[in-house]
Amino acid sequence: MNFVSIKNNFSNKILIHTVIWCFFISTSLIQFYESPSHISTDFYIQWLTGIFLFYLNYTYLVTHFLLQKKYVYYISIILVLILIFMLVRHEFFMPEFREMRPPNSVNFPKIPFANNTIEHRIHRRDQPLFFKILPSVFYILIIAISTIIKILSEFYGDQQNKLIAESQRTATELNYLRTQTNPHFLFNSLNSIYSLAHKKSDLVPDAIVTLSEMMRYMLYETDNKYVLLEKEINYIKNYIDLQKLRLNNIENISINIHGNTKDKYIEPMLLISFIENAFKYGTDYKGTAYVKIVITIEENIFTFCVENKIENYRKDPENSGIGLANIKNRLALLYPNSHQLDIKSTETKYIVNLVLQLDQIQP
Repeated sequence: MNFVSIKNNFSNKILIHTVIWCFFISTSLIQFYESPSHISTDFYIQWLTGIFLFYLNYTYLVTHFLLQKKYVYYISIILVLILIFMLVRHEFFMPEFREMRPPNSVNFPKIPFANNTIEHRIHRRDQPLFFKILPSVFYILIIAISTIIKILSEFYGDQQNKLIAESQRTATELNYLRTQTNPHFLFNSLNSIYSLAHKKSDLVPDAIVTLSEMMRYMLYETDNKYVLLEKEINYIKNYIDLQKLRLNNIENISINIHGNTKDKYIEPMLLISFIENAFKYGTDYKGTAYVKIVITIEENIFTFCVENKIENYRKDPENSGIGLANIKNRLALLYPNSHQLDIKSTETKYIVNLVLQLDQIQP
């Protein structure tokens, strides 16, 4: 977030708070609609002290005392502030407390004493306690509202920070998994080209051109969160073409696509690991491969199926399974509730079925 954005947010908050306070103050002025001249100074003092108490509690007291579980200090400070405000208002801005007299009271002479009279002091002592503390309800309400708003905003802020931290962690993990995928793919592709070069095949230039197209896709497209499904499928086709160049028998290699691929998005490099494994373990020592790939798009459901024969191939325990573990982790992070992965293995075949719900994917 840049400086201009922060400044705009701050200005918006000030405007919103100003509008809200104007609304409440205007609402409370309705009682003086017929006699606006009766608006006392205490009315303005009440709102000024109330607004001051609101923001003092909102910005400082709740954070430094209530949320720190210093309840005694918090309550004590609040009570002292309310008491001070009420004493000042009673003494200087609430004449009704001084002028109200009980029935059958004795008329004392008005002798000035410290800006007051003996009569006023006696009459104030005769007023009911409830009547004296009633204006403090306004401050209690102000404190309650500001406390609730602050606690809710803190809770919302904590939740947002957790979401941001989780998003950053997920993005970091995905970047790590992607960086694993690219070298893994490059390693396998270079092996294919090496086998062609070793045979002094005339297909080496074609293989290099195909590899360059795939590398261009990896460099300029896979940094995006999602890519067009058409581009991802085209990348898969290039990989299959590259594999065909080094094989002796490609009759049983096929890819069939059904449905509309336009305006559909998918996580880049998501399917290639399954296809790499299919060629790796579905090719025998004679250079004959059996790999069948079927992609189906029905509305928002994307189905990917790859099937290969299991040949007599000895796995490398240190390097095998890297791509499969990678793809499972990425699926768990990107499609936690919108994918289904089913892997079956028989004595002769290895079958992968993956179903994705594309309506949850945004470019």
